[in-house]
This record gives sequence, structure tokens and C-alpha cells, in this order.
Amino acid sequence: MIPKKHIIDRFISYVTIDTESDPNSDTTPSSAKQWDLANKLVEELKSIGLQEVTIDENAYIMATLPSNVDHEVPTIGFISHFDTTPDFTGANVNPQIIETYDGKDIVLNEEENIVLSPDYFEDLKLYKNQTLITTDGTTLLGADDKAGIAEIISAMEYLIQHPEIKHGKIRIGFTPDEEIGRGAHKFDVEKFGAQWAYTMDGSQIGELEYENFNAAGAVVTIKGKIVHPGYAKGKMINSMYIAQDFINSLPRLETPEHTSDREGFFHLHTMNGEVEETKLQYIIRDHDKKHFEARKEVMTKLGDQLNKQYGKDVINVVINDQYYNMKEKVEPVMHIVDIAEEAMKELGITPLIKPIRGGTDGSQLSYMGLPCPNIFAGGHNFHGRYEYVPVESMIKAVEVIVKIAELTAKR
Repeated sequence: MIPKKHIIDRFISYVTIDTESDPNSDTTPSSAKQWDLANKLVEELKSIGLQEVTIDENAYIMATLPSNVDHEVPTIGFISHFDTTPDFTGANVNPQIIETYDGKDIVLNEEENIVLSPDYFEDLKLYKNQTLITTDGTTLLGADDKAGIAEIISAMEYLIQHPEIKHGKIRIGFTPDEEIGRGAHKFDVEKFGAQWAYTMDGSQIGELEYENFNAAGAVVTIKGKIVHPGYAKGKMINSMYIAQDFINSLPRLETPEHTSDREGFFHLHTMNGEVEETKLQYIIRDHDKKHFEARKEVMTKLGDQLNKQYGKDVINVVINDQYYNMKEKVEPVMHIVDIAEEAMKELGITPLIKPIRGGTDGSQLSYMGLPCPNIFAGGHNFHGRYEYVPVESMIKAVEVIVKIAELTAKR
């Protein structure tokens, strides 16, 4: 269907452009370098023949593939993000292409002894004899979510080149800053004009997801008092010790490294401390809304208890919701999931329907009036040096997009 070299070249042209987002910035996009890829994508969309190609002041890109049928068909959309995570560097990405993977260890970086091994990353065994694109061990790859962008553009290009495939109006959208939780914040759902959409932002081939975490961020600030340590008895309050009490009072086994499937967690991801002030930054996650609310209450009450123990206003707990489980918005329109599932089955792909242990732009967009399940883009081991993507999975993702368009027109 899609020439392998064509999608490899397209994907590599994207990942070699640094688009790391910046959580400490309040601009959109959060980093100026995201414009480099955004502007390139606009020109590419025009060159393949899409219409109504626009980019706004915040780098949100939209474009249209017009309907080629004479009956009424729902307008659908496909969405991906072009930023990469600040968790690991995305500068100077140097992709390696492994032709006909033999199922053994892949040496990413001989000098630093960085090895991508199926003994540790067992999913590699699924892709023996396929073509893999990996990192060189010093950066992430950026398949999250530049694989999704390559797949959407390749699918639109294919539909333009094959007018015999009947489809309704299709809208595509590319967003900045998804990796820092702001990808949908300024997305104009009304302008996009689709009845529903799909984010191409999943991992393993076959993934189809319409459940995700309810999510919140918590900042816990602990105030202490510094005096000369030689004369500190009865006077010094060491904020770091109080922070230790706070950390140890939360359920130790309800953390990311001890949970799976639909189990929620508290995750301490940043800690900065001195005697006078310690700041803890948590994320709170749970698929179940009641459990989610209970987790927030646990943190708030723990702060209250420690304030009673150590004195008024020693601890301040600030919790802000980030996004919610899209299941609530997708279940009333489950036919949009059924279409994607049927598309995969017709292509010989086994659908893997499971909850996302995270979130996508689709979770926020669903609450903004655009129901938006998530489909695989093919990559593995996101946000780090061991990231890779099988080219065959990317080609299958292109086929799924085309098939969804075709099935929607038939229905």
C-alpha cells in the first residue's frame, strides 16, 4: 500500500527536528522550536493537495480532505501532536534503521554500552523480521507522536491518489504541547468541525483506547524555620523532615511502579528542599472517578493532620485537576469505537481494547465536545533512549485510517 521507504523518509524528516516542549513556559507553543516542524507540516499538507490548510497564532494546524461522495457522511477527524516530551532530550535525534530485525539485542550505542534487548523489552519479540527505527541511545526518538503525524499525512496522500476509495469530509489537526498537558487547551473544536475524531497516539499495533486516567497535579509546600544548628533546640523546624512524614504517610504500594491496568496511584515526580522550605510535586491518577476524588481528599486531609501536628500553615496542599476519563463522553457514541475496531479486523489486526494509563489530547477534546478515541501509532518505550517503532506497524496505522474513512462513508 504505502512504500516503506516513503514513510521512513517522512518520519525521519520529522524526528530530526527538535520540538521538545517546555513546562516552565506560559506561551503556546511552549517552545519556539516547535514552529520549525509546524511550518514544515503546513507546506507539506498543501503540497500533497489538502484544502483549507491553516495554522493559527498558537501553532494549531488544521486541514481538510473534501468528501468524494454525493450522500451525507459525518465529518470525522484525525489528530496528532508534534511536540516531544521534556522528560528526555529530543535534540540531535539520529535514527537507526534495523532492516529485518533478527530478534536479538540491538546495540544502540557501542561506546556507552546502551543495548535495546528483548530480554528486558519483551515486546521486541513481536517484531522479528520487521524493520525497526531506533535511537542511537543518546536521545528519544519522537515516535510519540511524530509517527502519528506521518501516518495521518500518508493516509491523506493515499486517499488523494486513490479517488476510487469513497470517503466523507475528513479534517486533520496537529497540536503543540501535548506532552505538558496543554495540547487541547486552545484547540478550536468548532472550527475543526468534525462530529468525532481519533488521536493517532497509541503504542503497540492494535491498541484502541477510549478510557484514560482522571488526572490531577498536586503541589505540596512545607515551611520550616532555620536557626543556627548549634542553638536550634526547640526552635528549628526542618521542612525536609516534615516532607518525609508526608511522603511516608501515603500508601507506599499505590505508586506507578506497583500498579497496573485500572489501578490508580500517587506519583512523587519532583522534590526540592532546604530547611526553610521543601516543595513536593505529585501527579494523582485513577480511572475510577470516585477513587480519584478520594485520592485528592487523602492528600488534603494529610496536609490538615500535619498542620495540626506541627502548627498552623506549615503545609499547603494545592491540587488542580488536569483531565478526566474520556469513557464518560465516548460510551454514548460507541459506534465510533466500533468503526475503528471493524477497520482493524478487516485488515487482519487484532484489536487491543484497554484503558490508557495516561492521557491524550483526546481525553480533553472529548470533554470539549469532540469524542476522540485513541488508536495505535506503533511506537514503544516512549520518553526515553530505548524508544523504537516498527515500520510495518506505521504502515498498518495508515491502512486503519484509510479503512475508517471508507467504513464511515459506507455506514
